Amino acid sequence: MGVNISKGFLLVLVGLFAYLSLLLVLPFSQYVLGAILIAYVLYPLQQRLEERVAPPIAAFALVGLAVAGFVVPLVVIVAAIASDARRLLEQVNTDSIQLGELERAIEEQTGQTVDLPSALADAAQNVGTMVLESSTEWFSAITHTLIGLGLAIFLLYYLLKDGSDLLTWMRELTPLPDDVQDDFYQELDEVMWAVLAGHVMIAIIQGTLAGLGLLATGVPNAAFWTAIMIILSLIPLIGSFMVWGPAVIYLFLIEEPLLAVALFVYSMIVVGLSDDYLRPILVDRYAELNPAVIILGVLGGVYAFGVMGLFYGPVVLGALIAVLDVMNDHYDRLADEPGMR
Repeated sequence: MGVNISKGFLLVLVGLFAYLSLLLVLPFSQYVLGAILIAYVLYPLQQRLEERVAPPIAAFALVGLAVAGFVVPLVVIVAAIASDARRLLEQVNTDSIQLGELERAIEEQTGQTVDLPSALADAAQNVGTMVLESSTEWFSAITHTLIGLGLAIFLLYYLLKDGSDLLTWMRELTPLPDDVQDDFYQELDEVMWAVLAGHVMIAIIQGTLAGLGLLATGVPNAAFWTAIMIILSLIPLIGSFMVWGPAVIYLFLIEEPLLAVALFVYSMIVVGLSDDYLRPILVDRYAELNPAVIILGVLGGVYAFGVMGLFYGPVVLGALIAVLDVMNDHYDRLADEPGMR
């Protein structure tokens, strides 16, 4: 009885501290998941670099590479969007707004005398008050983002530096035979790379190709819409058409039929057929996931995990399939040999 009580007490402690640890992680879950994802992608490079340099040096170099690979594209995109916004504002000629004529037109139509400068001043004051009241929330959001990014960088460094020790600890803690663990980790690795190569990488390539079409045909804010198309390309059956389709209509409406036809043909051929050529190259060497698993994982993952659910949603469903496959292959033997490794 004493042994059972001791085991029960240990299980209660494990559950308690696991719950408290979850509370600590949840506020920064997006950054933690992002660090795990980047560490998984860079870990093969970490192993190769460790053959030549010490693990801390290799990890530090890869963290610098990851930061540069994230920050530089982000700065370029933000600069492009800001440039588009600046050009749009420059097109607005405020001198052409004749408030006096507008006031007379309103008075003729409604019989009411309107003081537009005063109304605009009051509206500006109200907007300023709202901005001032929400400044605390903005400051809090920016602070949380900066802390989260710093946490992600530190986690990425230690995941890379101590990755082998972490994997060894997980294998020792898991009460499964080594060959069963090997099968599970191999199938999980195939699922992860299938999502990365056949899901994320293809979405980035397709969204970028579609964005080049928008840029070449002069569609405004091409950089912003490229980012949107990359996100939409993560969802099967939707894809970048939700952006370049309306862009074709926009070009027709501004009387640019040649550009509209060119964008349509380019998007249908280059963007539309890229999936047929890229998927066999990038996916055939990994586990293939059914489109239904992808779309359910993406949509459900966004609700469950936020932005990182775009990747982790399909991985969770793929991991379930991997577990079921491993169980189907080894369950009978495990039932005959309980607790054996």
